[in-house]
Amino acid sequence: GLISTEVAPFGGIKQSGLGREGSKYGIDDYTEMKYVCLSV
Repeated sequence: GLISTEVAPFGGIKQSGLGREGSKYGIDDYTEMKYVCLSV
């Protein structure tokens, strides 16, 4: 079968869904930024 790579993202055309699955931007839909402060 065809393997999805970051070079060839898919999705995000018209009403097919949100974002671009298989790219570096696709991970943004599943992550949340968190601030962490550590003393060393």
